Amino acid sequence: MFELAAREFEDPEPGPGDASPGALAAHITHGREMQARHLDLIDQAFVDIAGGLTDRVAIFMPPRRGKSRRAARWGALWYLRRHPERRVVIASYAAGLAEEHGRWIRDELAGSDEHGIKLRPGSRAANRLDIDGTDGGLVAVGIGGGLTGKGADLLIIDDPVKDRKDADSPTIRKSTWEWFTDVASTRLHPGAAIVLIQTRWHEDDLGGRILAREAEQWRVLTLPELAESSDDLLGRERGTPLWPDRYDLAADMRIRKSIGGRSWNALYQQRPAAPEGAVFKRAWFRWCTEADMGPLSLTAVSVDPAITDGDDADDTGIIVVGRGSGDRRDDAFVLADRTVHDSPAGWGRAACLAAIDYRADALVVEDNQGGQMTAFVLRTAWQKLESERRTRGMPMPAIVRVHARDGKRIRAEPVAALYESTRVWHLGEHADLEDQMCSWVGDKDSSPDRMDANVTGISWVLRLGHRVRSSRMGDRRLAAR
Repeated sequence: MFELAAREFEDPEPGPGDASPGALAAHITHGREMQARHLDLIDQAFVDIAGGLTDRVAIFMPPRRGKSRRAARWGALWYLRRHPERRVVIASYAAGLAEEHGRWIRDELAGSDEHGIKLRPGSRAANRLDIDGTDGGLVAVGIGGGLTGKGADLLIIDDPVKDRKDADSPTIRKSTWEWFTDVASTRLHPGAAIVLIQTRWHEDDLGGRILAREAEQWRVLTLPELAESSDDLLGRERGTPLWPDRYDLAADMRIRKSIGGRSWNALYQQRPAAPEGAVFKRAWFRWCTEADMGPLSLTAVSVDPAITDGDDADDTGIIVVGRGSGDRRDDAFVLADRTVHDSPAGWGRAACLAAIDYRADALVVEDNQGGQMTAFVLRTAWQKLESERRTRGMPMPAIVRVHARDGKRIRAEPVAALYESTRVWHLGEHADLEDQMCSWVGDKDSSPDRMDANVTGISWVLRLGHRVRSSRMGDRRLAAR
């Protein structure tokens, strides 16, 4: 956490609502204002800013989760109550949006005597408010607008990105950054603070550039809609929604389905991915239905197991791949993504259940690292499912151990060429897989689980030349294939 020596200020006599923006909201609205654990983090950030304990806070959170209302409205109002002699600037992608916040604060101050501060007579404009008896007040501007003569003790940047079109525009991203560095930052008073509130859109948006250049100077509050790791700021278990009382898991899945994988990962998980990677291009994806696909001549479940265990371990990539028949025998079809974050017993079971669901001919694993262990895990999982009568009378698929002789990029490039030449089709959208493929820059140090399993599976069903070590059972099952 970035800390500063506390600035000197006169502490007013504490009263109802003075503890935090959330406490103020609860007091003024008589408890009607929303409150949740993630909003407590925003409250604490403002408390620390007002006390001079931090001066840079970035809040990355999904849309419609209360961040703008809490920070750009209640937070700004609470700060002015604490420090009426100071100046606040609120900036958004459009002046109109910033002025909505200014208008709300103006109406709140004009309509209540509980705040202990009043507007200067005649101060009624939504884009400029002055506090009576002090030099303090508020200015609302659009990003790109001028701030000449308007200094700030607190700069609140709320929603610097309008939409996907603007986020994907290098010109707009560049102009936003230049406004931040050349205009807004140069208008800050000594010891001033900045609060950035945004939903992530692009890896190079304003938040992305700040993280890339000066992350160590900022307190970063990243709150994905679904918890992803053991260091979640709210201590949530993986997969737990951010605000389950309002948006439960079923609601989240409906949103994800409606907006697609790239937007979900960016807007809701705060993990924006480049639309184009170094090896796979988004424009190469082709989707089909079961009717388009026709019968398959070969089906495999490709497994890329996590090497370590625990909350911080990688996922285990589990991708179901098939090979076409007849005129489509040279085509591969990605049927399902069953990737899991689980123990060996858990991912072994998931892979075997995928094999049962798709009547797979083979379970394909990379032999280079832990191939024998993976085979043992899969056999154990299959025996367990047999004892539970879950295999539907199906014999265990071949366990095929593929030995990779080349690096990841060399193995991926022939598969990328297949995608480009429309020889690989996805049965429906596989958003997480597609995003992972498109965000991979081809470096040897990263190990994208879904992508690795997909590359191995496609390479094997289309016989791209990897040396194969299969069990005797596999030799019998696959002899006719």
